[in-house]
Amino acid sequence: MNAPSLLEKESRLDQRLRDLGTALIAYSGGVDSAYLAWRAHRILGESMLAVIADSPSLARRHFRDALAFAEKHRLPLEVISTQELDNPDYAKNDGLRCFHCKSELFDRMEQTRRQRGFRHLAYGMNLDDRNDFRPGQKAAQDHRVVAPLAEAGLDKSDIRALARQAGLEIWDKPASPCLSSRLAYGLPVDREALRLVEEGEDFLWTLGLRHYRVRHHGDVARIEIAPDEMSAVLSASTMKTIAARFKSIGFPYVAIDCAGYQSGSMNIHLPEEILRRG
Repeated sequence: MNAPSLLEKESRLDQRLRDLGTALIAYSGGVDSAYLAWRAHRILGESMLAVIADSPSLARRHFRDALAFAEKHRLPLEVISTQELDNPDYAKNDGLRCFHCKSELFDRMEQTRRQRGFRHLAYGMNLDDRNDFRPGQKAAQDHRVVAPLAEAGLDKSDIRALARQAGLEIWDKPASPCLSSRLAYGLPVDREALRLVEEGEDFLWTLGLRHYRVRHHGDVARIEIAPDEMSAVLSASTMKTIAARFKSIGFPYVAIDCAGYQSGSMNIHLPEEILRRG
């Protein structure tokens, strides 16, 4: 049996959205959630509402981009505030941090759903996410949040292709998980730690880099840069500039990771028990 074509997957997505009838869409401005919100609006019109959390762990640059995308494409959008930093289970930053974050988000969305009379909650999990360490998926299951993209068989490359075909500017947007994901497990999540990461990553953006991470290891900022962009920083003058800026931000020590950018690199050393639970 032949694998379904991209057009067939898109048709499946549209039918799934029609079946939902009305839905709140968890929206962060990333490729998956942005495409899902855009497509849901085309199919459901005013029977959908995108919901974005104005969270301390969402970088301000990404928050502004998400608002701009919704405004440009006239997506119904509501901004809610989440307080995950007040939850000790989240702030202690163990391997299940993402579960507590998504639980907070879906609790707030459920309140909005009931107040507004929507039938379903949905989020932008794609097919590839099922094979990754994503504790937030357990929170989605607990709150009965549906995943239309994954249900339609769409993986990350499919979603980028569909977004490009639709002329959406986010089609090649780099992955942008929350700022808390940059902190080494066990390092408490607080506003100061998030500030250090955000200011560091904003500075790297001004250097023209696109695929990178600032990993927070306490006194050390470990900077991961995609191999094809590494040459842009490997000069004595640029590295000196980076070191000076990161030290002014508040990191005593600065390191460039020779292995380059690796998505999810903080998860490599998690205990097997935590990985199974996630």
